[in-house]
Amino acid sequence: MAYIIGITGPSGAGKSLFSKYIVSASIPCIDADELYHSMLVPPSSCLDEIARVFGKDVIASDGTLDRAALSLRVFGDPQMLVRLNETVLPLVIEKIKKEIARYEQSGHRVVAVDAPTLIESGFNKECNAVIAVIAPADERTERIKTRDHISLERARERITAQKSDEFYTSAADFIIVNDADEPSFLKKAEDILRQIKNIIRTDI
Repeated sequence: MAYIIGITGPSGAGKSLFSKYIVSASIPCIDADELYHSMLVPPSSCLDEIARVFGKDVIASDGTLDRAALSLRVFGDPQMLVRLNETVLPLVIEKIKKEIARYEQSGHRVVAVDAPTLIESGFNKECNAVIAVIAPADERTERIKTRDHISLERARERITAQKSDEFYTSAADFIIVNDADEPSFLKKAEDILRQIKNIIRTDI
């Protein structure tokens, strides 16, 4: 069985940067968001399930997901957001497990999973180590503003709507704070990976 590293944290904190470092260290990393988007290409059992739960009007005429329609239905309504997670996350987890098994069959002893909803899905309990990547709110706001080409006000709204740092850190085995420049962040990433590799060697 492969040693599973779970990577999570709020938007704009630096999960992607950490994941890139993991890959540069020859550890495959499964991007849960990317996987989910690939599951929305019709024909898709995931799309079918979303339509069953939220109605056929969230599916566009070309068979793809009408993101605007789903957003109107879900966001701003915590109960509907929970329902969306309950609908989608089990399917994503199933796909992640298949990807992990594929890497195991290829001989990989360590596999990472980058998932913003790692904890909400419960998949953190199946990880050998969970790493929470966090950052100060003002820095995250600027990163989201630049990355997504949105206004500062809209970026702040996204930050406000997300879970607190404590939500992520309370379920983490390792915490990395992205509050300086990239070389400093990568030094922290290197240190955490070194610790994990030592743990893996000890467990053998």
